[in-house]
Amino acid sequence: MASSLNFPLFFTFFLVTFLTTSFTTTTYGTFSDEVSEAITLKRVEKTTHLHFYFHDILSGENPTAVKIAGPQGFGFGSTFIIDDALTEGPELTSKLVGRAQGTYALASQNSNPELLMVVIYKFEEGPYNGSSISVLGRNPVMNDVREFPVVGGSGLFRLARGYALAHTIMFDTATGDVTVEYNVYVMHEVGLEL
Repeated sequence: MASSLNFPLFFTFFLVTFLTTSFTTTTYGTFSDEVSEAITLKRVEKTTHLHFYFHDILSGENPTAVKIAGPQGFGFGSTFIIDDALTEGPELTSKLVGRAQGTYALASQNSNPELLMVVIYKFEEGPYNGSSISVLGRNPVMNDVREFPVVGGSGLFRLARGYALAHTIMFDTATGDVTVEYNVYVMHEVGLEL
């Protein structure tokens, strides 16, 4: 009688183990495949510090930030799309090192404006030409220094993570034009081939 009780227990254990193993290695047609990460032990990462200036221009004949939605003026819900210059120095005429492309929106109803930033910083200069980092986060614009998470990247910054520190160095209240200094710390794999 004892052996007949053990057989169902053994069969149940075997069935659960078999089904668990089957589900973790199953492919789902052309939609997705599960990939083994056996090479993760060989990954080498480094941290790269990027320093550049972001120029958000709302004025003039060729603005780099355009309002696409929201109420009159610059209130809650105002949403902008951007293609801003990233330069080596604080002057707009400084050497171009990349572009910031994406959107930001006024996402706070209180008196201290806060932006929701969804921006890709793509680089066009030096060893990171053709690579990009993606930033998604909250920007309390009245703070002296703001921090945003780096949530990914492409090219040499594939699988990137880290943070960006932003500090406004110029804000023109008449036009809304802004220059922001960025210090970005990106952790990424070494030796990725494009």
